[in-house]
Amino acid sequence: MTTEDKYFYIYLLTNPHTNEIGIYQISKKLMAFELNYSIEHVHLLLERFIEHHKLIRYNPEKRELAIKNWGKHNHYKVSKPVLDCIFSELKDVEDPSLIPFVSESIQNQEIRSLYESFGEHTNE
Repeated sequence: MTTEDKYFYIYLLTNPHTNEIGIYQISKKLMAFELNYSIEHVHLLLERFIEHHKLIRYNPEKRELAIKNWGKHNHYKVSKPVLDCIFSELKDVEDPSLIPFVSESIQNQEIRSLYESFGEHTNE
């Protein structure tokens, strides 16, 4: 990754719009504003992360972004409040095809099962 790629990835992982599930709504316009980039530059960075690095998916219609390795770095301890929060946030995902993309990297089986069962629930 280039230095700019690293900066952008850190932004995607830590911006104020992130949540517990690694799938959150954010527009290109908001990213451009917060990073002080042009919308075109943000579009190019998103494309690079989707096509080249294969680390994210972005639904421009729903303005939802999914981070592939979110679960690998964030879900360590399982507790009822954490599971309740994950369930609540999964209910709000507007593009259910993003859920399996994130769940592939989740190491904890209980949390991964929650993602997978919710994915089945949203496809009914």
